[in-house]
Amino acid sequence: MSDAPAAPRAGPAPYPGSGASWFLVAMLTIAYVFSFVDRYILGLLIEPIKADLGLSDEQIGLVLGPAFGLIYAFSGLFIGWFVDNWRRAWIVGIGMTVWSLATAFSGLAANFWQLFLARMTIGAGESVLSPSAFSMIADSFPEHRRGKPIAFYTAALTLGAGIASLIGGGVLLWAKTTDGVSLPFLGLLAPWQLVFMTVGTPGLLLAVYFFVVREPARRPTVGGDAALQGASVFQAWSYVAKNGATYFTFASLVMVMTIIAYSQGYLPSTFERVWGWERELYAFANGAALLVIGPATIFFTGCLSDRWMQAGVRDAPFRLLVAGYLVMAPTGVLAMVMPTGVLAFAVLGLNTIGIGMISAVGVTALLLITPSQIRGQALALYYMTISLSGLFLGPTTVGVLSTRVFGEENLNLAVGAAPLIYGVGPLVLIPVTRRLYLKQMERLRAADSDATAAAT
Repeated sequence: MSDAPAAPRAGPAPYPGSGASWFLVAMLTIAYVFSFVDRYILGLLIEPIKADLGLSDEQIGLVLGPAFGLIYAFSGLFIGWFVDNWRRAWIVGIGMTVWSLATAFSGLAANFWQLFLARMTIGAGESVLSPSAFSMIADSFPEHRRGKPIAFYTAALTLGAGIASLIGGGVLLWAKTTDGVSLPFLGLLAPWQLVFMTVGTPGLLLAVYFFVVREPARRPTVGGDAALQGASVFQAWSYVAKNGATYFTFASLVMVMTIIAYSQGYLPSTFERVWGWERELYAFANGAALLVIGPATIFFTGCLSDRWMQAGVRDAPFRLLVAGYLVMAPTGVLAMVMPTGVLAFAVLGLNTIGIGMISAVGVTALLLITPSQIRGQALALYYMTISLSGLFLGPTTVGVLSTRVFGEENLNLAVGAAPLIYGVGPLVLIPVTRRLYLKQMERLRAADSDATAAAT
């Protein structure tokens, strides 16, 4: 029997350098900005599209929500497996090419079904981005330093919406001075058609970067769930189902956020119909507010999450998520019953803060209760859940309530009803949600500690 010491176990690959990691985060964030501009711009063009294509609020709700969400949500399930097993940067490059082309082709839609199909294709392309991005970010930074990069990436939500608002405001002003632009092979295009082509095509250039970038090495962890290494979709789903109460109650808080956020695609039309604001005035004001409030809130929340975790507050992301919910849910209702547009806009500023807080820490909180071996698939399932909720229930509920219940002249009541209908249940369950969350977090932490001790 040899007395030679056992060879030391190979440790995990070191994290990439700070500069390379943050550059990757910056490029992923720009891609996310592009995706959200392409997704958000439709809400600012509702009125001219309705006029040219003869659509109702109910049909617009279907295009804003289910058309995008149907493929966006369900394709993400399959994407999750690819994220866990294939080259993630290439997946992003392919997806970005698809959604950019589909955005440009949205400008050629001549009826409801063509616009519906174009939005479905945008959803398919965009479904690959966030699961891939969060997986690469998690492999680029240690646990206690993930809050800032995740918050930075998530800030693209409000950056994209703000940029889209400013672009939309400019288009609406320009539309008052022209009947359209004539392009070779395409003929005369209305301003709303041209804006789809303008915002869609730049993404094709950025997509090239993701085909050549070197992505970070994967960092599988040890733990009580070692059997999940290389897990199939079925195994990943089984793990989530086994801990279903924890994951569902946690996700319900974020689901309400997406319901409120996507229902706000009707806000430009709401301010015009109810408070008499010109759509371009709302677009410019909203763009400026989003660019100031959104990134500041998200980045501050991410930094605070990191600081609290470093100070020993292990559930810091979850605590901040709940705080954001308590700001967001009531202001989503109150804004829509204000007597003036100025007051409504001010309350919506508070609502943006709540949405930003939840957006900043939702994924960070999820990672704390999820084994890294199924990270990509868990993120895909997470995005499927919150996307289906937001895109199907948000715009669809508002559209149906506006057309069939309150009347399209009272669009504010339909928008304000959504957070009231869907927000009360998760609010009441917050104490239960926290208990389940802490129990799952400690269970996973204990399993990792036991496995690490056994390995040494």
